[in-house]
Amino acid sequence: MGRYDFRPLRVRQTAKALFDSKRNAGLPQWYKIIGDIPPSETLARPLQRAPTPKKARKPSRMFQPLPIAYPEDKLRSDFFGDHPWELARPRIIVEDGGNDAKHYDWSKIVQPGKQLDGESVVQRQMWLIKHRAMSKPMAYDVARREFYFHRHREDIRRRVASEEALHCGAYFGKGPLEIGMELEDNVWESWKAWAREQIDDEEAARAQMFSGVPSDSTNLASIEFDASLEEVQAEPSVLGRNFQA
Repeated sequence: MGRYDFRPLRVRQTAKALFDSKRNAGLPQWYKIIGDIPPSETLARPLQRAPTPKKARKPSRMFQPLPIAYPEDKLRSDFFGDHPWELARPRIIVEDGGNDAKHYDWSKIVQPGKQLDGESVVQRQMWLIKHRAMSKPMAYDVARREFYFHRHREDIRRRVASEEALHCGAYFGKGPLEIGMELEDNVWESWKAWAREQIDDEEAARAQMFSGVPSDSTNLASIEFDASLEEVQAEPSVLGRNFQA
């Protein structure tokens, strides 16, 4: 094989040569078709990859995208870092155009049609920084104080509505605190049962140690003790005889 591959063009010639030399009994069925429509050949050069140098320079960062940052990002990280449980509250993430915050009047933190959440504090803080020329900590304190006030009012409304509904005969089921207390009580009772079993096992083992069947070693020890006791009792008579002599 050289630079180009001409074997597809010689398939018909090879089949004819095999038939003429009587190595094949007949011509293949595609013999006439290949004569009418000869196969094509790829004359394009194969793709050659450039060798990678050993000491290659690091690619330039000129064409890398720049990091996208917004001034609200730092405010969000500060607020949710101080109030991590706000992330556990359910939120409505459906938006109309992706930039709905600009359609509200953030001269007040409570907006019609929008629930009060951490984003309200962030947008209120941004408005105070731009329009009231407040510093970042001062604007954060003002927005946070307003947030606490309205969130406290929401809790009072919710509690009053719950009490009114209970007074009228409604039943809400168990709350998260009651469910948590039940789970804690179940774990406590299971631990008490386990501890009682452990104490009973230890008491049974201790009683078995003192009320066991005497073994041969204990019998031998008792015999030796009796023999030594008899020797001690016999020593005074021997001493008395020696003294009289």
